[in-house]
Amino acid sequence: MSGCPLQRISLTAHHGTCGKQGALKKETLTKRIESFVNWANREAEMHGLPDQTIPEDPHGPIRMGRFRRTLAWHIARRPGGLIALAIQYGHMRTVLDARTSSGYGSRGRRGIHAILDVETALVAADTAARLRDRAAAGEKISGPAARRALTAAAHAPRFEGRLVPRTFAKKASAFLARDGIVLYDNPDAFLICAFKHDNALCEPEPGATAPRQYDCRPGCGNTVRTDAHARQLRERADQLDQFAAHAPGPVSRRLRANAHRLRETAATHDSTAHPAEALT
Repeated sequence: MSGCPLQRISLTAHHGTCGKQGALKKETLTKRIESFVNWANREAEMHGLPDQTIPEDPHGPIRMGRFRRTLAWHIARRPGGLIALAIQYGHMRTVLDARTSSGYGSRGRRGIHAILDVETALVAADTAARLRDRAAAGEKISGPAARRALTAAAHAPRFEGRLVPRTFAKKASAFLARDGIVLYDNPDAFLICAFKHDNALCEPEPGATAPRQYDCRPGCGNTVRTDAHARQLRERADQLDQFAAHAPGPVSRRLRANAHRLRETAATHDSTAHPAEALT
C-alpha cells in the first residue's frame, strides 16, 4: 500500500499530505458531535430502543464545552472513573487527593479542579440518593458508619436532571469538605465509604476530602454495606469459583480463598445488618 499510513487512520479534519496532520479544529469537532448524535439515534432506532435516543436540546446544539462535561459525567460514574477522569483531563489530583497536590507535576488545565470537584460532588450525591432509596425499599444496612451514612443520605440533595452552572463549583467544594457525611461508592470493594478523615484506614493525605478508594482496607470505621452489596459479594465469589475451576493449582487456591473471604463478609453483613428504622 502506498501513501502516508497516518493519513489513512487520521482522526483529523485534514485530508491530503502528511504535513497537514494536526489536532481537530473547533468547527470540525462540532460537526463530529452532530454526526455522533445522528449515529447514536440511528442505532437506537435500529435496535428498537427509542428511549435511548438523544432528544433535541432546547438550549441549542451541543458544543465542545457541554460535550466535555457530558463525557466527564459518564467517566466519573464508572468504577475508578474519577481517577480516569483526572488522567483524561491531564491532572492526577484525585489520585494524590490533596489540595496541595495542585503543584505536583501539574499539567492541569483551566477549570480542571472545578470539574473534578463538581463531578465528585454529583457522584457522592448520587450515592446518597441510592442509599436513601435502598433503605426506603426495605434493604438492611450494616457497618460501623451505617447510622452516620443514613443521616447523611437523608439530608443530601438529589441532582437528577439539574443544570450545573459555573457557580456550582464553589458549592461542590463546600459539599465535599463536610467531613464524615459525604458518601463515596466503592463498587470494587462492595461498600459505601462514609468518609471521615480520622477514621480512614486508607491513610488519606492531610486535608483530603475523599478516600483512597484504590486502597480500601477491611475493618475501616467508615464502612457501610447494604443487602445489595451482600448479593454482589456472593455473585463475585461465585465468579471466582468458576475461574478457580479452570486455573492452575496455586492460582486456584488463591481464588477460592478470596471467594471464601467474600462470602464471610456477606455473612457478616447478614448477621449485623439492621433496617433503617432501627438505625435512625
